[in-house]
Amino acid sequence: MTWDIAVVGGGTMGVGIAYVAAQAGGTVHVVEPDAAQRDIVGNTISSTAASAVKRGKLDAEASRTLIGRVQLVESIKELPLGLPLIVESVPERLDLKLDVLARAWARNPEILATNTSALSIDKLSTAVGDASRFLGMHFFNPVWSLKLVELVRGHSTSEETLAAARTFVATLGKEALTVRDVPGFATSRLDLIASLEAMRMLESGVASAEDIDRAAVLAYRHPVGPLRLSDIVGLDVRLDIARTLEAAHGPRFAPPALLEKMVSEGKLGAKSGQGFFAWAE
Repeated sequence: MTWDIAVVGGGTMGVGIAYVAAQAGGTVHVVEPDAAQRDIVGNTISSTAASAVKRGKLDAEASRTLIGRVQLVESIKELPLGLPLIVESVPERLDLKLDVLARAWARNPEILATNTSALSIDKLSTAVGDASRFLGMHFFNPVWSLKLVELVRGHSTSEETLAAARTFVATLGKEALTVRDVPGFATSRLDLIASLEAMRMLESGVASAEDIDRAAVLAYRHPVGPLRLSDIVGLDVRLDIARTLEAAHGPRFAPPALLEKMVSEGKLGAKSGQGFFAWAE
């Protein structure tokens, strides 16, 4: 079974979700209102597919087919009515997500999902006409490499919606875990607390960023260290999530002053070229 879906938001996560859905055989409509960012989406899909060919993961024909399955549109109004699934993947701001979800719901998808990593599913469901067809579907970056998808069940999410979401995840070759709607769910809390502590260690001069990350990779076999991962996720995203979880769970999730300073200076990680590490264009 293939799924024809839409992804709203052409950022890092949206591109990754679109890529794996197209790789699984579905047509994917990507909504991105910014023309320059739409170009980036198209280029990223093409370059990722080309890389997969070089690594023997795809042949040239499969690469061309995958690229052709991704359709870029400017507005949610351009999406077909009644798609099996729409995944919202815009920045972690409640007002923005509520607006996007309301407009996505107007296209009458069978299931509407949010890729939020921290915001309340029940609170976001207030933008949706039928909360039984709404859930969290939290992917991990890089989406094409990491096998886990965290399904977040709101108070009204139906068993049928959860079952369909698990089926979709399986078609992507990934595994799902289901958690209830608590701030930070499961994975975001675990991931963030390690990253914030690594930032505090750097801030207080315990070790360099390189050595803090090397400790996580060599001692605990993490594939990438917490500071480099924060750069990949985006330091602005880290800050938004930290503030959300601080409000919910208290000062252990308070963002370090170093993180706030870097974001204020525009040092957002890989997407800006500079974070805890320097990143090439």
